[in-house]
Amino acid sequence: MVNIWPIIDQLIGARCPLCNGPGDGLCAACRETLPRNSPSCRRCALPLAAATPGGTLCADCQRRPPPFARVIAPLRYEPPVDDLVAAFKYHARLSDGRLLAGLLGDVLRQRTAPLPALLLPVPMHARGLRERGFNQAAELARVLAEQLGLAWSTGALRRVRDADHQRGLDRRQRRRNLRGAFACTATLPAHVAVVDDVVTTAATVDEISRVLRAAGVADIEVWAVARTPRV
Repeated sequence: MVNIWPIIDQLIGARCPLCNGPGDGLCAACRETLPRNSPSCRRCALPLAAATPGGTLCADCQRRPPPFARVIAPLRYEPPVDDLVAAFKYHARLSDGRLLAGLLGDVLRQRTAPLPALLLPVPMHARGLRERGFNQAAELARVLAEQLGLAWSTGALRRVRDADHQRGLDRRQRRRNLRGAFACTATLPAHVAVVDDVVTTAATVDEISRVLRAAGVADIEVWAVARTPRV
């Protein structure tokens, strides 16, 4: 898909996608309204109650430790973040995708821990990719790789089965629905990050991480723009 938004921005001037005010990306006022994902579970980044001490593990991670090491998701999937994600994902607003990747990249540049050797966007099945025209996770991984100087790949991890629609399913149902949906098709480094736009129940990244563990990956991170609160 050809990205025409830089051309449009040059013609009409860059605007804040939330308030439509002039500026390059989010204006300072709108940036302040973004719901930060803190406090959150230190393993899966599930949003926790405001009074929860930092470094807490949620009940799910205590009961059943996930196969990934950590989720980094700086925002909560609430207004206005959900509007930005929807515009990017369902209306091909690739400029909003760059903005979201930048918000995630800002947080990642502050870390002191070593960065992964490879970024792996959550793959789409061929049918879904044809319908949407692009993979939003791959767009995020591409921008993050450029910003952070990392390698990324859309071929090392594949979606080999088109699972039934996930919407409306609980975590257990989603895990069962995704079993066998992904396959590793390359030799991977010991430390990778799986990239997606939103982590909802973590069922998708659980299954992908299980596949990566079986392929010999020792340290698996999940990078996402936002994490959905438990309802």
